[in-house]
Amino acid sequence: MSTKRDFYEVLGIARGASKDEIKKAYRKLAMQHHPDKNQGNKESEALFKEASHAADVLLDDNKRRIYDQTGNDGSQGGGPGGFGGGGFQGGDFGDLGDIFGDIFGDILGGQRGRGGRRSGGRARAQAGDDLQTEIMATFEEAAFGCEKELHINRSAVCETCHGSGAKKGSGPVTCDMCQGHGEVRRQQGFFTIAQPCPKCHGQGQMIKDPCETCSGRGRNKKREKLSVKVPAGIDEGQRLKLSGQGDSGLHGGPAGDLYVLLRMEKHEFFKRDEYDVLCEVPISFSQAAMGTDIEVPTLGGRVSMKIPEGTQSGQKMKLRNKGITKLGGYGFGDQIITIHVETPSKLTKEQRELFARLSELEQTTSNPMTKGFFDRVKELFQ
Repeated sequence: MSTKRDFYEVLGIARGASKDEIKKAYRKLAMQHHPDKNQGNKESEALFKEASHAADVLLDDNKRRIYDQTGNDGSQGGGPGGFGGGGFQGGDFGDLGDIFGDIFGDILGGQRGRGGRRSGGRARAQAGDDLQTEIMATFEEAAFGCEKELHINRSAVCETCHGSGAKKGSGPVTCDMCQGHGEVRRQQGFFTIAQPCPKCHGQGQMIKDPCETCSGRGRNKKREKLSVKVPAGIDEGQRLKLSGQGDSGLHGGPAGDLYVLLRMEKHEFFKRDEYDVLCEVPISFSQAAMGTDIEVPTLGGRVSMKIPEGTQSGQKMKLRNKGITKLGGYGFGDQIITIHVETPSKLTKEQRELFARLSELEQTTSNPMTKGFFDRVKELFQ
């Protein structure tokens, strides 16, 4: 035992580490030192064996208890389920099994299907792919919610063979390369590694007499019409998820999902800031100076709003609860009105005379903002 490092030190964990922490530490070391990634590197192979042996002991409650009490790792037959020469006997790796599967899948570029593993000689169930499409909504439709129809092209189960891919009266046959296991094994270093069968692509079965309708695929492209409920308050770029409305699965696997991306048309008057509606309203000089009542557009129709005397261009006013319904129906945003005082671009003779008279009067009128500005300019350039 004196020549062997402490197992906790090997994995870089504390003595009280949980199983999840042990697995995480081992997975990291195994990915780093696996022989497949370090072919011919004896040092990496030794470190991989050392980490694997340490993890196997510490992930077994009984072995770990004995190791913590005595320091005996069972490699000399002192512990239950003995180990030989730092390797594993019997091929039962316990908690390491799933870790090995993940590591080999990453190293070999494999992927685990959403449908799970093949069992009982039957083809592996595969989930259908997710799809994405777009819908266009008006400003009001997004604000209040609506129902939209859309058309999508998606894979549907073949109505002739009902998804089997085989011609009527026939059926799938067992793959003669993997004998229905869906995987073939090869020796890699000191491990035997399973890979998906290249002939049946991991299904364990093959179609000798394919369905004429789907050419053995088990699915056909189909254009379908769907109804989509657009919730009130949704915004540009947000997505709706329609579960099970994507491509159909294979061999009993679940259908994928359909994601619907919302695009929103521009509005003539309104812009949006989260749940608030923004609107710019023009008024004249006289209305701004003397004050008035005007009608402004809102999502619910026109409403009357008071413009106080002396209103400045750019001033903002708020109409409470006149904005957009919040997602989930919890209240409303506001409508923010920005006042724009318009300058006439052309004047009639009468207007010009009136503005000339107004200009004369302004010389004797106290305009606090104007007076303050020019007083500061005078001080600056004195």
